[in-house]
Amino acid sequence: MAWVIVIHGGAGTRPRHPPAQELRAVRETLAQALDAGVQILRAGGRGLDAVQSAVRTMEASGVLNAGRGAALNAQGLAELDAALMDGRGRRAGAVAAVRHVAHPIDLARAIMEDGRHVMLAGEGAKQFAVERGLALEPDEYFITERRLAELERVRSPREASAPWHLPGTVGAVALDAHGDLAAATSTGGLTGKRVGRVGDSPIIGAGTFAENGVCAVSGTGAGEYFIRFTAASEVAARVKLGGLRIEDAAREVIDLMQAAGGEGGLIAVDARGDIATPFSSQAMLRGWAREGGGAEVHVG
Repeated sequence: MAWVIVIHGGAGTRPRHPPAQELRAVRETLAQALDAGVQILRAGGRGLDAVQSAVRTMEASGVLNAGRGAALNAQGLAELDAALMDGRGRRAGAVAAVRHVAHPIDLARAIMEDGRHVMLAGEGAKQFAVERGLALEPDEYFITERRLAELERVRSPREASAPWHLPGTVGAVALDAHGDLAAATSTGGLTGKRVGRVGDSPIIGAGTFAENGVCAVSGTGAGEYFIRFTAASEVAARVKLGGLRIEDAAREVIDLMQAAGGEGGLIAVDARGDIATPFSSQAMLRGWAREGGGAEVHVG
């Protein structure tokens, strides 16, 4: 099989005059994340490792809504969600509303490999991270000036100036040389969200899904709609049961959510290596690369 990887850095509004330095940082982060996955796939590695590595890179960037630099909740703290799914055997691991874990995607992988559970949340998830020796950081590590400004805007919309809105959630999907599919998603959720709110990213079948022979999907956008429409599994069902092309299946699901009032986007790759990146928001950060071809990154 010819490998392929697709990543996203979130969907949201298109800035009229984005600060050049920040735009460059976003573009560089996407390029680095894509390269992290490509290096694994090019060496014959597994798609699962590739998507984890790509997402891990974005979690560490400080400029996207995941890990360091994630959106802050109503208390001004980062509560993080993430999920990872292996299309081979449909194994999955997920973490919800966890604090202090530097790389939630690593914790999701550890949960999956442990095999006893699919999702852990809050303090229980953090304790499992401690037991597994995963990196923990204080609250201050995750907080950036931009996220503080965004939170202030939510708290006092009439008084605070609106910063450039960086899209939310990061993700990756891949088909490797062995024919295996994988998906990974990580996010800080909504700015100013209630403490304990969980979005679609860690929910298998909503924001993350992978099944060998069908497709792998990672979503970004209005999480409540992705949950209500079980968006990721809806894409897979249209491919598996309806015989649709991945591009048509993904577009249908995005259109269904938009008609109900939910904006966003998703990335998907099928068992043949065809990809889809539809979105109904103004913009979606995204990129892709495949064996024998060049890499592309788009910030509009």
